[in-house]
Amino acid sequence: MPHQGEILQDAIKNSGISITRIVEELGITRPTIYRKFKDETVDYSFVKKVGDIINCDFSAEFTALQQADSLIVTPVVKTAVANTVTPRVIQTLNTDPDHSKQLLALQIKYIALLEAYNELLLKVYGPK
Repeated sequence: MPHQGEILQDAIKNSGISITRIVEELGITRPTIYRKFKDETVDYSFVKKVGDIINCDFSAEFTALQQADSLIVTPVVKTAVANTVTPRVIQTLNTDPDHSKQLLALQIKYIALLEAYNELLLKVYGPK
């Protein structure tokens, strides 16, 4: 059974929409999206954004059960003020003594922080 990153990659391939267009609309780099394709779990907010771009509903593929064992990064409601950074709430749903899972959770948090930082840079300085 393919993991969530592979499901996301297949859906993008089947949509006919180019990776270039998707990364531009998401405001991320190509290496970032390719890293997401390798991840076994992908945060739902990212999946939702991609689904909106490619007109795909991932609710059947990404069930709550699949997300329950992972770290979930959820956006907080955006304010109406322009050029504000979207704050994120980080919550862990499962405290596992397995160190590899803890390391993976920290890696996911770190990547989420980097993406939030990139969002901020884009809002402050605009695209290149």
